[in-house]
Amino acid sequence: QVQLVESGGGSVQAGGSLTLSCAATDDARTYSMAWFRQAPGKEREGVAAIASDGQTTFSDSVKGRFTISIDNAKNTLFLQMNSLKPDDTAKYYCAARAARIDPTYGLIPGWYWYWGQGTQVTVSS
Repeated sequence: QVQLVESGGGSVQAGGSLTLSCAATDDARTYSMAWFRQAPGKEREGVAAIASDGQTTFSDSVKGRFTISIDNAKNTLFLQMNSLKPDDTAKYYCAARAARIDPTYGLIPGWYWYWGQGTQVTVSS
């Protein structure tokens, strides 16, 4: 069973940037992985996903601002977040599944088996 540990969250002003990391304890090349976020009182929302074959997908709310990437040598998933907005404030979670997830389903939480504990991102106006 893979363990996922997120890091890199913090507080930033609107327009700023942050990079989140998710370290996996298994070979990331065999996993589809994704970033989700959840704000207080809201449902968990898919932000960005990368399938085991490298295909990526993004939510409309972050498209053009966020980038997802993976360093297979370090088994680490990244989320580069630029032009941050107060609406991006949430706890961000890393998720993984040991199989390819079609990008059509990549932002649906139920497709993932493993989850990290999350890292908080706060964007002030």
